[in-house]
Amino acid sequence: MTAHFDTHVAVADPLIADALRHEKSRQQDQIELIASENIVSRAVLDALGHEMTNKTLEGYPGNRFHGGGKFVDIVEQAAIDRAKQLFGCDYANVQPHSGSQANLAVFFLLLKPGDKVLSLDLAAGGHLSHGLKANLSGRWFEPHHYGVDATSEVINYDDLETQAAKIRPKLIIAGGSAYPREIDFERMGQIAEKVGAWFHVDMAHIAGLVAGGVHDSPFPHADIVTCTTTKTLRGPRGGLILTNNEDWFKRLQSAVFPGVQGSIHTQVLAAKAICLGEALTGEFKDYAAQVKTNARALAQTLQTRGIRIVSSGTDTHIVLLDLSSKGLTGKQAEVILERANITANKNAIPNDSPRPPEWVGLRLGTGAATTRGMKEPEFAILGEMIADLVEAEAAGDSTETVTRCKAQVSGLCAAFPVYL
Repeated sequence: MTAHFDTHVAVADPLIADALRHEKSRQQDQIELIASENIVSRAVLDALGHEMTNKTLEGYPGNRFHGGGKFVDIVEQAAIDRAKQLFGCDYANVQPHSGSQANLAVFFLLLKPGDKVLSLDLAAGGHLSHGLKANLSGRWFEPHHYGVDATSEVINYDDLETQAAKIRPKLIIAGGSAYPREIDFERMGQIAEKVGAWFHVDMAHIAGLVAGGVHDSPFPHADIVTCTTTKTLRGPRGGLILTNNEDWFKRLQSAVFPGVQGSIHTQVLAAKAICLGEALTGEFKDYAAQVKTNARALAQTLQTRGIRIVSSGTDTHIVLLDLSSKGLTGKQAEVILERANITANKNAIPNDSPRPPEWVGLRLGTGAATTRGMKEPEFAILGEMIADLVEAEAAGDSTETVTRCKAQVSGLCAAFPVYL
């Protein structure tokens, strides 16, 4: 056994230990408003650092390619059972290492190279794994994209139906990473059926809202559903695939393994099982409702301060800002907020520049700060601070505003710690 084998990270690797310590402090001292982030429970953290990570397994419960997997079988079956109960579906694969790999497994299951895919345009809130040319999904398949109405900035389903009838895609995808409004899954399912396409919903961002009963479920309208266990579901980094199609199930299993990935992340399976169990509680339902309420409070505050909100509001945890009237890019806003210890990210908005440095959108999300216990009053304060910082940056004199807002953020972080 090597000298460092039983040594804690602080002694074994001071460089990494220092980075980990600083990251922990950063999360405590900054308010996280990146829509794809959240804060996992202590129980999830415990699972992610468990010795189960040492176990290598391939295959599925009861049918593994390695011995010694009986306890992982218990964990994986619990995750499967909880996912099925939580989302009201008949079949679940809990092994994907990420949402993008879950999506790739769906493509592997349903499509052949060159098949047509119709998905939400990236600038309208879509995701790169749905057919962006720079992604494998856009290189192996023929991507087409639908957008949003120029005035309302929401999906026009009549236009989508016309487009789908013209393209005749093999797969239609709903969902994305920056679409703040509810999607009419029933209507999209009808469109897919009418044009002979499979209907895939990627609910990565809204899975926690669906689990909490505050957002319509894609079932029974979708043929297949993918999501991540992070974001609003408040779990570890990983993916799920859900379906009611019995005929697909065995092929779906092999589409994940050995189709697009090998051995499973066993400790992540345990963390997934825990977060899915947490999402079945009444406490989580209250949390999901508060996430939506907080997003509306944040959007209303910013609108009152003269900042345009894409689609004029939100039905989810996402609030998407258009900063063009302020003369700022999303990156400039991201930087000024970070100076005050508020974390957000630049994002494209409908009809934005194709060049990321020129994007004028800023994406905000309420999941992580809601986990800390913040409610409408705190999000109204955050909205006021964001507006103050944006206006100060636009005026070219932000030093005093940053100092004041940073002190306010410090007070909020102290009042709402990440972990007690």
